[in-house]
Amino acid sequence: MAESGLSAGSGDDLREAGFERAEWNGGSRARRLLQMARLMWKFFFDKPPDTRPQGKIPVDPLTHQALEAAPDRSLWRLGHSTVLLKLRGEFLLTDPVFAKRASPLSFAGPKRFHPTPIPIGDLPPIRAILLSHDHYDHLDKRAIRKLAEKTAHILVPNGVGAILTGWGVDAAKVRELAWWQHTTLDGMRLTLTPTQHFSGRSLWNRNRTLFGSWAIEDGDFRIFYGGDSGYFAGFREIGDRLGPFDVTLLENGAYNVRWPVVHMQPEETVQAHNDLRGKWLVPIHNGTFDLALHPWTEPMERMQALALAEGVRVATPRFGQAVRLDAMTPGECWWRRLDAAEATAKLAAHSDVMS
Repeated sequence: MAESGLSAGSGDDLREAGFERAEWNGGSRARRLLQMARLMWKFFFDKPPDTRPQGKIPVDPLTHQALEAAPDRSLWRLGHSTVLLKLRGEFLLTDPVFAKRASPLSFAGPKRFHPTPIPIGDLPPIRAILLSHDHYDHLDKRAIRKLAEKTAHILVPNGVGAILTGWGVDAAKVRELAWWQHTTLDGMRLTLTPTQHFSGRSLWNRNRTLFGSWAIEDGDFRIFYGGDSGYFAGFREIGDRLGPFDVTLLENGAYNVRWPVVHMQPEETVQAHNDLRGKWLVPIHNGTFDLALHPWTEPMERMQALALAEGVRVATPRFGQAVRLDAMTPGECWWRRLDAAEATAKLAAHSDVMS
């Protein structure tokens, strides 16, 4: 069992890594408030219409029985950065978000594009939840409270444990780690690795808790879950120390030139994958919430072009689709037919009205 290297928050790890918080804090609180106000105006009153899908996103429904019967080294995308893994007969779950909105408010904020493939109540027992940081699109209070009843361990960056225990989660289930610390679980080694991001669930508690990514070693098979991060030299260090990785789960979405330090452009995601010495890349952090201003399909399309140009093996499963990690295939570009199909249907409906 890991011992926490920090008593509260992320300062020591950040200083050790050579990061300056001001890079992604946006400077003073007054400046951050002004930047946030301008951004919120853009989000609520001047957002392009193509940031959300027009058609219905395909979701493969999952059942408890199907998950239990699935072979080891299987993966399912449940939405955004929520990924279910089956390793050694047990289930691991990354950043579980089942809420209808990635927001502190139930009536406002980014709304989910699609239902989850399976409700929390139908999930099998979870051996461990891996949390990357405390932002609302990665840490869902209601989901954590429900999942805690069927979860043995919740592995978190330093400082996040206090949030969970404040919600009523049994402290005995929570393990806090600092960067490069690891814990073992059923023979698997799980290491919290650095990211270049920030934390906080409001403008007034920035970087009080640590943020990170996870390296999962299952014998000779290695998986990297990236959480959220801007591109930085740490990916190469992680690859050198813990790689190569058979599969990388890396963010590809919610980027913008306004916040280049905390989220990656698709080209940077590919570079991070190469730095990690990854074999297969599964892009995540897309297709569920509109958290930026780019068209909702842009991250996937740019990634497809990069995969073709640079020879990167990219898998794009549908939400709920089973993926065999030891027998990966590219999958389909499922998003391409959605908006076209919706436009055709609307045109047909309009023609019927006019006829």
